[in-house]
Amino acid sequence: MKGQAVDSIFKNIRVYWLAFIVYWGIVLFGYDTGGVVSAPLFQQRFDLIRFKPDGTSDPKRANNVSSNVVSVLQAGAFFGALGSAPISSRIGRRMTLFGFSIIFVVGAILTTVANNLAEIYAGRVISGIGIGAISAVAPAYVSECSPKEVRGRITGLFQIMVAFGVMISYFVNFGVGIHQPNSPNVWRIPFGFQLVPAGIMVLGLLTVKESPRWLASVGRNEEALENLAYLRRDRPDSTDVLHEMAEIDAAILEEREARKGLGLKEAFFGKGNFIRFVIAFFIFFLQQWAGQNSVNYYAPQIFASIGFTARKNSLLASGIYGVVKLVATSLFIFFGVETLGRRISLFISAMGMGTLFFIIGAILKTHPPPAIDANHAAANPPPASKAMAAMLYIYVCFYSMGWGPLPWVYVSDIFPTRTRHYGLALASASQWLWNFVVSKVTPTLNTDLGYKMFLMFAAINVGGMAVFSLLIPETKGRSLEEMDVIFGSISSEQRQSDIDRREREFNRISSHPSSSEKV
Repeated sequence: MKGQAVDSIFKNIRVYWLAFIVYWGIVLFGYDTGGVVSAPLFQQRFDLIRFKPDGTSDPKRANNVSSNVVSVLQAGAFFGALGSAPISSRIGRRMTLFGFSIIFVVGAILTTVANNLAEIYAGRVISGIGIGAISAVAPAYVSECSPKEVRGRITGLFQIMVAFGVMISYFVNFGVGIHQPNSPNVWRIPFGFQLVPAGIMVLGLLTVKESPRWLASVGRNEEALENLAYLRRDRPDSTDVLHEMAEIDAAILEEREARKGLGLKEAFFGKGNFIRFVIAFFIFFLQQWAGQNSVNYYAPQIFASIGFTARKNSLLASGIYGVVKLVATSLFIFFGVETLGRRISLFISAMGMGTLFFIIGAILKTHPPPAIDANHAAANPPPASKAMAAMLYIYVCFYSMGWGPLPWVYVSDIFPTRTRHYGLALASASQWLWNFVVSKVTPTLNTDLGYKMFLMFAAINVGGMAVFSLLIPETKGRSLEEMDVIFGSISSEQRQSDIDRREREFNRISSHPSSSEKV
């Protein structure tokens, strides 16, 4: 069994390399969520700290600016995700990613050299446009290049790279926050570090090939066959490659025939399509309200609110949270995603997260931490706070085995080639829209609701996400072309007939010029 796994990785090494390169853009997604807005010098320099007439600090100004710095990126990403669909459909996945990576670099540079909030906001919006498009196109690109046997694992690398970016951001903020707390580097180094993964992606994209499925969808079948054979490390005339190419081509021809002369309306409302777009929208609506991104974006503030009151303590607790998330996500992607299946993983994940949030809310209600200034106190966290931190670490393990990586895997699974870029764009736009809403309201929720915020997220996990998990169809081990059968676009008999016909045609074409070479 172990030997088979090693052989599978070696055989698909070019697909893993493609995912590794493309998903450096997803590191930007994760990394950019690590905020610097809780740094005292940042708050002072950009006038986040205001005082009430009685001399006590007023959190409203800090909350508003903190949420703006985080959420304007999501606003840009929303439009980037939507705008990427027609561009990706026209020029291909690879060049679309390359172009939007350059856009991100421009925004990152502007944010790094910014001297006022307006420049930071502008840079974040531009960066967001780049990240939004990357987050929409990258999963489609990787999914279209991956064989069905390991597609869930390879597509799931998306969330590993998100977790990797989150972890890096926490420790970069921890390092500069501890060693250079009184220097502008406390925000310039974290913002500037974004250029590293962006540069790796831009250069790496020069080493990978275009999606065979996209090439076939625009009539470049010969190039599609060559790229597919390259990715599978096989000959273009091999039986396996020809069968997969026949399956791809049959699905594309069926889609063209069924949608001939029809436009965007049919793409969304054609037979078997609308329910896929509904799932894509709501799976990310629920993911964003799972509570994880609230912890992600404002981890230092969240940990301070449960008792890790010293800035060093809250940053270190956040860093450990990032490590736990990365390890848990990696273990699930490599050993669990193709074993448990999508539905049961999502259900277990939602129930586990909801239960732990109920526990955290109850402890925070019965054992509230002492009210101390989170940026200046240096207290040892009380036992109840350590217990709540432990619950958050266990919580992120449940998140990482389901609702973290699987929404991206699932929506990459369910769309046919012709509408996949629209489906992924809608899914990504939904993700960024609700990401924007959650990041905008989290500081206020944390300040105003306290323990009730955790109870709210718990109810959403158990009452919404767990139920949703049981209502969607299973896609584990099914090819992308089989999704039309699952969602009722075509009968299984008609699909098999089309595959057999196209396979005979490919075999006839490939065997004719090479018949003299047979041994």
